[in-house]
Amino acid sequence: MAVLQPLLDLVQLCYEHGVRQAIISPGSRSAALTLAFARHAGIQCTVVMDERSAGFISLGMAQQLQHPVVLVCTSGSAAYNYAPAVTEAFFQHVPLLILTADRPPEWIHQHDGQTIYQSGIFGKHVKESVTLPADYTVEDSRWFINRVVNEALLLTRSAPFGPVHINVPIREPFYPTEDEKAVASPEIRKIERTPTFAQMDRTIWHSILDEWEDSPRILIAVGQMAPDLELNQSLQKITQEFGIPVLGDVISNLSPHEQSIARQDLFLTNDPPKELVPDLLITLGQSFISKNLKLFLRRNPPKQHWHISEDSHIIDTFQTLTKHIPMNPQKFFSQVFEEIDYKRFVQHGENEQEEQFLEAWLSEDRRVRRKMNDYLGNLTLLNEFIAVRFILSNLPQKSILHLGNSMSVRYANFLGIDNEGVEVYCNRGTSGIDGCVSTAIGAAFMTGLPVYLIVGDVSFFYDRNGLMLQTLPDNLRIIVLNNSGGSIFRMIDGPAKQPELETFFETKHSYTAQRTAEDSGLDYLHVDEWTALPKIWETFRSGTKIALLEIKTEAEENVRVMKELKNMVKKN
Repeated sequence: MAVLQPLLDLVQLCYEHGVRQAIISPGSRSAALTLAFARHAGIQCTVVMDERSAGFISLGMAQQLQHPVVLVCTSGSAAYNYAPAVTEAFFQHVPLLILTADRPPEWIHQHDGQTIYQSGIFGKHVKESVTLPADYTVEDSRWFINRVVNEALLLTRSAPFGPVHINVPIREPFYPTEDEKAVASPEIRKIERTPTFAQMDRTIWHSILDEWEDSPRILIAVGQMAPDLELNQSLQKITQEFGIPVLGDVISNLSPHEQSIARQDLFLTNDPPKELVPDLLITLGQSFISKNLKLFLRRNPPKQHWHISEDSHIIDTFQTLTKHIPMNPQKFFSQVFEEIDYKRFVQHGENEQEEQFLEAWLSEDRRVRRKMNDYLGNLTLLNEFIAVRFILSNLPQKSILHLGNSMSVRYANFLGIDNEGVEVYCNRGTSGIDGCVSTAIGAAFMTGLPVYLIVGDVSFFYDRNGLMLQTLPDNLRIIVLNNSGGSIFRMIDGPAKQPELETFFETKHSYTAQRTAEDSGLDYLHVDEWTALPKIWETFRSGTKIALLEIKTEAEENVRVMKELKNMVKKN
């Protein structure tokens, strides 16, 4: 084991850089890494058999911590199973450090077991990928390992955050003998990066302020973002003081208030009023759920479009971008508010057009909200829309909500959340269904708040390996919307009109979540009638251990409600 001393030191470096969580999947080639992490008193290790689930559990943890979580796996195809979670982390800017054990390079393509091309295995979906030297006895190799591990850990938390991959070739022997202590070196050389803050040239800053003031109709659109109290406060002040509408999806984590706009996906259909078209569009955050928002802004391009992001990539979702401002959004809006507010105070100026523009957006949002509530409030047959509406209305004041992809996140996006104490997460970096359960499990491990997951049946069954853990978080509540298949395809005109709908798209099934819940030791509850949900909910919510509530509905009824609602809100 002495020859593998750099690997022991690698673990200590992780600790020195603030790593406190490691997710380990069993394997022999990775034994040295596994034992080094397991024997470190300052790092909590969780064993997850399935590498795909392991990746998403680490993602959920890192989202909560905003600090890198380490993944460790053996050589071969094990590493490829991390790929879905790694790509999600890359596009969501979540810090992960992936350590993949490997065989020595000379054995690649020599019919040796668990030996594949692992260098750069995640392609462009990591911020950096490096392979360590296979010979740890050379002094320069030890220096190299120290440098690149420091660099990798710093990169995970350099804006924008993201995953970094270190491939670790390991020769035998890789198990310590009985008399080896297998501990880190007494002195570890940690490299620190001094934080600096970019400052915009005053001339450029004044030109931005002039463009802002010359735009009578400004719209701020917020994509997916982690909760940010200071940013929320800045955006609310801009709306309240300047009359500028701020809209976002349910995953934008905008605090709800009287002038919130959240139902744009319902009212931006067909031919929305031209009064809603902005002169200046300002965007921040990541992806948007609302397809109708994208279509509206692409068909009605603003004169100017600024995107505020520390990401160096040019993000032009609406095909209208004119300016990329590489700045922290909170700092940008805070500074804009101070300077515009002072300027208007001195000039005693108000912009009447801004107030009219805000009112136009608020009027549409309130109209569809009223119609939606009236329609859904009169339904008596259980369907997914009213079930999700009930759940969102009854979440605890301080809680975390994870949403599965496909219909779960869309229902929530149509409805909006009025409880400002609820944090919302969803794997919209790649929008896959493959890790929704595991991500919520990871989040629940890292918080004392109650964590709720609303997920469809296909997504749940696809990721149920995430429940194969020795210990599960008692603060997790899983709600499975079971309509016996992928009914989202009934909501989309293309597949819905095909004779192969049920076989090749919807993939009908007769499974229930009961046996999975029982196998994993979850409390299981079941609802198939609307009147039973409130009573069952209280039992489900107030339990002391992890629980699963399965809500059984008919796909045809869900589709009918969705179509009727959309048709109703189109009418004034």
